[in-house]
Amino acid sequence: MQKSRSTVLALTVLASLALGACGSEDSAKSATGADLVKKDTLTVCSDVPYPPFEDFDKSSDTGFKGFDVDIVSEVAKRLDLKLTIKDSSFDALQSGQALNAKQCDLVASAMTITDDRKKNLDFSDGYYDSKQSLLVPVDSKIASIADLKGVKVGVQQGTTGKTYTEENAKGAEVVTFPSDAEMFQALKAGQVEALLQDLPVNLDHTTDGQFKVVETYDTDEQYGLAIKKGNSQLVEDVDGALEEMHSDGTYDKIYDQYFSTEN
Repeated sequence: MQKSRSTVLALTVLASLALGACGSEDSAKSATGADLVKKDTLTVCSDVPYPPFEDFDKSSDTGFKGFDVDIVSEVAKRLDLKLTIKDSSFDALQSGQALNAKQCDLVASAMTITDDRKKNLDFSDGYYDSKQSLLVPVDSKIASIADLKGVKVGVQQGTTGKTYTEENAKGAEVVTFPSDAEMFQALKAGQVEALLQDLPVNLDHTTDGQFKVVETYDTDEQYGLAIKKGNSQLVEDVDGALEEMHSDGTYDKIYDQYFSTEN
């Protein structure tokens, strides 16, 4: 997902102050020399919930579950670091505020690698190829993006789904929401007639049989793990862990657990 940075200045200042207050005071370095906000710990920020990539899970050691959570859990294990995950707003993550305020070392939040974001963030190698998709109620007559003229379509603020909708769903009434949770509630309440966003997230909404994905769109998006600008050693360490996971089959095992039924 790709979200905008249209935050009002006053809110940005307040967010920065809040994040600064949350920053760790015991910055440390890993065995390889990478900067960490807490000794012996990989501290990860994520915008939760966004299943199947991240969700709350009180029964797990971290308090979270999902594809991204399993990926960073394996990365932390291979870097011989403990793992801590924090819930955070996506605007703070994609702008670099959370990382710059030392709230965390790494962002795992289904974040698309873009040239614009590279101005404020460093990224790991891509770890997930994403598609966009159109979700509607099972009894809807909407069968494709061509049917959206005059239709209220829910999108998430600043995402590539919103951009794709605005560029391709001519005549649609685009309704923007802060997160997937609000979008899906609006669809269930009939406030919008369709949602356009990342395919795995829309597929997760089809499990109760009340909704269906009617189209998918190849957008050449790739998710990356975001790291504070200049912390090149951590980027190298994370890329090394991801490469190992691909080589020994661990990545495929995690991927199949979440996406084996993906279209």
